[in-house]
Amino acid sequence: MSELSTAELIQRHQNGVWRYLRALGCDTNTADDLTQETFLRVLRRENFVQHSDKATSEYLRRTAYNLLVSNHRKLGRMRITASEAVLDESWQQWAGKDLTGDEAVDALRECLALLTDRARKALRMRFVENIPRVKIGASLGITDHGARNLMQRAKAQLRDCVGERLKKTIDAPHG
Repeated sequence: MSELSTAELIQRHQNGVWRYLRALGCDTNTADDLTQETFLRVLRRENFVQHSDKATSEYLRRTAYNLLVSNHRKLGRMRITASEAVLDESWQQWAGKDLTGDEAVDALRECLALLTDRARKALRMRFVENIPRVKIGASLGITDHGARNLMQRAKAQLRDCVGERLKKTIDAPHG
């Protein structure tokens, strides 16, 4: 593989690094900062070689992960949940060969559009607005258990739909 320019390297891998950090639990500002620091660290290395997109992506994620761990230690917020290898394996399953995660995000958007308005509203209230289930139920005119069931069904639909769409993109010949 030919060496990418700095701009091309960042353009090709920035979304993937940012989404990886978000998947690890970073808020948007921390993900922004650590993504920038990841590229600064890598680009300052004199011996950094881009062997392939996959190897570069893995190296960037490992650098981002290490920066996140350092950041948590500095702030005294260290929590051990899973090993870096397990997290990276999960990322590979989610993002697959698409290093940016764009295909998965596109699939999620398409699948969200297939949900009922009520299901989309419930998920938005819960996961975007952090509204408690009881209030979601009240807003939708159902019990909190009804809201839970609605959201569980919607999440299952999304999981199946996204899985099917990603399977199609993996199985499709790439040109």
